[in-house]
Amino acid sequence: MAALSLDPRLSPQMGKKFHQNGVNIEKIEGLIKVYNDGRVERPATVPNVPCTVASELDVTAKDVVLDKFSNLWARLYAPSCPAGKLPLIIYFHGGGFCVGSAAWSCYHGFLAELASKSGCLIMSVNYRLAPENRLPAAYDDGFNAVMWVKTQAMSGASEHKWWLCKLNFSSLFLAGDSAGANIAYNVAARIGSSNATLLKPLSLKGMILIQPFFGGESRTGSENHAAQPPHSALTLSCSDTYWRLSLPLGANRDHSWCNPLANGSTKLRGLQLPPVMVCVSETDILKDRNVQFCTALVNAGKRVETIVYKGVGHAFQVLQNSHLSQPRTKEMISHIRDFIRQ
Repeated sequence: MAALSLDPRLSPQMGKKFHQNGVNIEKIEGLIKVYNDGRVERPATVPNVPCTVASELDVTAKDVVLDKFSNLWARLYAPSCPAGKLPLIIYFHGGGFCVGSAAWSCYHGFLAELASKSGCLIMSVNYRLAPENRLPAAYDDGFNAVMWVKTQAMSGASEHKWWLCKLNFSSLFLAGDSAGANIAYNVAARIGSSNATLLKPLSLKGMILIQPFFGGESRTGSENHAAQPPHSALTLSCSDTYWRLSLPLGANRDHSWCNPLANGSTKLRGLQLPPVMVCVSETDILKDRNVQFCTALVNAGKRVETIVYKGVGHAFQVLQNSHLSQPRTKEMISHIRDFIRQ
């Protein structure tokens, strides 16, 4: 059954993408429909799954509530028998800010395997979705998730000792794919603009941005010309729809949350950012924009590791929609493991 919610603020502004008179005005087939009366419908195309993890991975997973008032929760993954203290990856799922869940089967499988193979703790954050909660709601949830970890680290709460006792406080990473990578970047930027002692006793060691979801009013070559398979995870029209639904009302795709390079890259130099690994997919429409972002970071003096995965498209590591997905996913997990162990 599809999830149904209501946002009365949507009705006058959402516009003319489909028919008026009570039918959907924004639609991404199989994922989301938004109606001009404010209703939002998300078909259950991808199943939600419980915390069960295959025994051979030797990982324990549990759901935890971070903020009951905003319904912010996360799924924690912890290797059962670590050799020592472990890094923590705070992870944000993709979905154009509009769809997705930490309980989606594709994310649960990918992150359980990542925790097992890379030897790290993972907290997968279930943030609020647009258009009911437009940006910066997801950024606020991401920041609050980080601060929740800090609070638990300081208090040593007994109900969280099952994972806190394994945590290396000096080895925190922010990560995500697609819109989740955008969230990770913006949360890191917010942390970097704050007091240097904000995270203590935690220390932000790096970012892992997988196919980060950025955009702009001007199209890139890959947005215009990248050949997409029939069931691509991200087409240009889908990308535009996600941005219309998630950006503040009245904003265009050159808003800084969508296009961090819109006003040149000079402001990047002033950002306090940790080392970053950016994972780019060769056939992704975002490829050129991702590479431009990496180049701008390097020119701003940031430490950047860029890896291009050949022959695969957007979200291959969770959708497994290509014969190359499985070997490329293994490569990605190996690269992430190496990055967090530096």
